[in-house]
Amino acid sequence: MARRSVSILFVCTGNICRSPTAEAVMRVLAEKAGRDVRCESAGTGSWHEGERPDPRAVSAAQRRGYDMTGMIARAVMDADFTAYDHLIALDHSHKRWLLSARDYRRLPERARISLLMDWSVGQAGRDVPDPYYGGSAEFERALDLIEKGCQGLISRL
Repeated sequence: MARRSVSILFVCTGNICRSPTAEAVMRVLAEKAGRDVRCESAGTGSWHEGERPDPRAVSAAQRRGYDMTGMIARAVMDADFTAYDHLIALDHSHKRWLLSARDYRRLPERARISLLMDWSVGQAGRDVPDPYYGGSAEFERALDLIEKGCQGLISRL
C-alpha cells in the first residue's frame, strides 16, 4: 500500500530564519526517506515578505547540505489552513497565533497545528529559539533543534 502525500507549512515570525530552515531540512529528509512530502514555510507577519532567507540561516544550512535557493518570505494566509495537512510552529507564540487566527476567523480545521519539537522524542514542549538577534552560533543551535524536530516528524508521518 502506497503512502499518501503529506503537506506541511512551517511557521515562524518573519519567515526568514527558522521556518525556511525547517522547510529546507524537511525536503532533504523526505527525499532521503523516499517520502512524498510537500513543504513550504511562512511567517505570522509580513515584515519580511518578498525577502530571501537571512544570510546567516543560509550559511548554516549550506554547511550541512541544505539548499534555501529560491525561497521567498511570505505571511500565513487563510487558505493555508485548508491547503496543508500540518501547520507546524517553531515556537509556542507561533502555535498560539495559528490557533487564534484559525479560531477568530472560524476557519476549517483540516490542518493539524503543532509545535515542531513535539515531534521529536524527549523534546516535547521545547521552542526553537529565534536566532535573528544572535550570531552564527545561535543559527547553528537553531538548526540542531530543527534537524531533531524534522527527523522525528519524518519518522512519524
